[in-house]
Amino acid sequence: MIKSGTSVRRMFHYNENKINEGVASLLMAGNYPFAMDDMTEFHRLNVLLKQVELNSTVARNSVHISLNFAPDEILSDEKMQSIATDYMQRIGFGGQPYLVYRHYDSGHPHLHIATVKIRSDGSRMDLNNIGKRLSEPARIALEKEYSLVKAEDHKQQLFSIKPVDVHKVIYGKTDTRRAIANVLGKVVDGYKYTSLPELNTILRLYNVEAFKGSEDSRTYKNKGLLYRVLDKEGNPIGVPIKASLFHNSPTLANLEKKYLRNDVARQQYKDRLKNNIDFTLRNADGDLKIFAEKMLGQGIHVIARQGEGERIYGMTYVDIKTKCVFNGSDLGRNYSAAGIIERLLGDPEMLQGQSRMVTKIPDAGSRNQEKINTEKASGLLIPEHPAGKLMTLMDLVTQYEYAANGLPNVWKKKKRKKGRRL
Repeated sequence: MIKSGTSVRRMFHYNENKINEGVASLLMAGNYPFAMDDMTEFHRLNVLLKQVELNSTVARNSVHISLNFAPDEILSDEKMQSIATDYMQRIGFGGQPYLVYRHYDSGHPHLHIATVKIRSDGSRMDLNNIGKRLSEPARIALEKEYSLVKAEDHKQQLFSIKPVDVHKVIYGKTDTRRAIANVLGKVVDGYKYTSLPELNTILRLYNVEAFKGSEDSRTYKNKGLLYRVLDKEGNPIGVPIKASLFHNSPTLANLEKKYLRNDVARQQYKDRLKNNIDFTLRNADGDLKIFAEKMLGQGIHVIARQGEGERIYGMTYVDIKTKCVFNGSDLGRNYSAAGIIERLLGDPEMLQGQSRMVTKIPDAGSRNQEKINTEKASGLLIPEHPAGKLMTLMDLVTQYEYAANGLPNVWKKKKRKKGRRL
């Protein structure tokens, strides 16, 4: 993963703080004028800062690279140094000053490389489509050269995120910020969501929630965002952490930039989901529970939401294979709660009767500030969670129906015709 940023200091201190926390080590300093053992933290940062000063017109001047390996890889520091050096050469950064850190805060070996995209002559390096042009070919070549497990073979394993261990957070046995960062690192860029409630659909699966603050708080008024850990009842515990303190900057402003792009990206998977629903409904024997179980076998979670009187009012689909979240209204009326029940039973009044087939969960209440405090939700059980316990996905999904427009309204305004000049 290659990310450019606007702050060399933030990138640098993110990795240096990992060293201070005892969960990372500095492996090498490439193209530095001093021996690594002779440098202090000040020297390491100053070399990068001096380089970017050569071209002050470039706003996004820092480059943060993450190289991930299979969990069962056994890699010495020397081998990781060699891999990092070869990789930087192959993507065109071999002549840049860079720092290579080995992190130990996740279940698989990985490196972080901090560098800049200003050359020694002041020119700017082009990162446009660098992943496809240079990084991907470099990865394939290095896997062969160093006999590494191919990314295709362990990609799915890497995406299996462990939920934050609530008990360890409560008793101070783990670093809350690091635990949340592990979840955000996979979810924020991995799933296609088009609103904050949809993002929370996934985050709550791992005992994490994005929170805008109460309406009278400074965070809410300044359009800030906090991340916090939830206990098994969905109640927040511990101290919330500002979004800006995480390396990938999952701030509200940055998330909102993804919504339209994610909506466009998920459209190609809509027909796949609708076809799966149509086919499964014909073989569900008029039973919502059977329908949900068969959909789950295809990697699609069906979530029913209940309001007062245990009446199902909404349906959400989480496609794990395509990493997409769709509400019933995103797909059309036939795929909403009323549409599904009518197609199953031919009687929308059976919506209330079908509620016996789902598992109720506590009121969302204090955990969700997005105007659903009086609503109850329920979900169909999903298989055993990686943490070793059965959970309900609806326990983690409490949101409004959301139908994203293909274009922002401002783009839809008709242009005013100019009058002819005489």
